[in-house]
Amino acid sequence: MKKLYFVFAILALFTMFGLTSKVHAQNGPVLYFCEKYGNDGEEGISDRFTSGYLTVMVKCDYALGLSNVSVQFDKMNRTTGKFEYYKKFSYKVEPSMKYIYFSKNSSSDMKFDDPGIYRVFLLDENGKTVTSGLIEIIP
Repeated sequence: MKKLYFVFAILALFTMFGLTSKVHAQNGPVLYFCEKYGNDGEEGISDRFTSGYLTVMVKCDYALGLSNVSVQFDKMNRTTGKFEYYKKFSYKVEPSMKYIYFSKNSSSDMKFDDPGIYRVFLLDENGKTVTSGLIEIIP
């Protein structure tokens, strides 16, 4: 009988902690894509686009604390199935930013020229990955 009470006590503890814990699907910055960022915000969010200019979005619940960042594209080599460096753009941002969009400007074209699968990174000033995402460019 004492063993039964012990088992119920342990089960009650697991249940109590299980009910009070919070589960977060994403606890850091998220990188995603849209056709453009305009006066009304993001337009045409997706992960599949035709070739052309796109906007890379980064959203976070807290200030990212970054100043000099890069957005790097790696393209999947269809023969080997491995990602290879494609191109990279540098930007200056404010450390207090939580929501950033990277689009075509004088120093970057943010253009996906060829169909394929791309891995896109937001890199900090040391070249470390802050966040990343996948995108497919279709013909």
